[in-house]
Amino acid sequence: MTDSILVFYGSYRSDRMGIRLADFIVSGLAARGAAPELVDARAVGLPMLDRMYKEYPKGEAPPALEALAGKIRRADAFVFVTGEYNWGPQPGLKNLTDHFLEEWFWRPAAIASYSAGRLAGVRSGSLWHAILSEMGMVVVSSTLAVGPIAQTLDAEGRPTGDPGAALQRAFGRFADDLAWWTEAAKMQRERKAPPF
Repeated sequence: MTDSILVFYGSYRSDRMGIRLADFIVSGLAARGAAPELVDARAVGLPMLDRMYKEYPKGEAPPALEALAGKIRRADAFVFVTGEYNWGPQPGLKNLTDHFLEEWFWRPAAIASYSAGRLAGVRSGSLWHAILSEMGMVVVSSTLAVGPIAQTLDAEGRPTGDPGAALQRAFGRFADDLAWWTEAAKMQRERKAPPF
């Protein structure tokens, strides 16, 4: 069965470079036979966190929150594409993620980071690892780190030059790692109910 993978992207800036990486990942996963879907935090437009999805009475959550909760529950795996703002995660992506909790449980997640500079967002990616683990996801060990992003991917998310070729080589292992854990988690959920 095809793996349903949500690819989350969280920049709200007007000149977003990271969307190139999100588009590259969606295209790459689709080419491998998965069913990826981009979830753009800016397009979803959730307010700053006041009340988590689980804190609304059943049927009373705002429509955007209800729709996204359903997508998260049905997904087999997740990819988080994060830029680095002052050594930390993007606030838009963190805000979107924090609206949910149990919906994330028992599924694998992968992290792709980026920046305009040579450190490629790795500090933010490292912080995301702990955040996602705390939220009940199994974070795969393979990561993508892209920087400088403008020299790696063109405006349509296509790899360019030597940095783009390096990204293409790294993507195979990244996708294989996520696919392995996705299959393992799906089989385990079919075999045995989660303990909580």
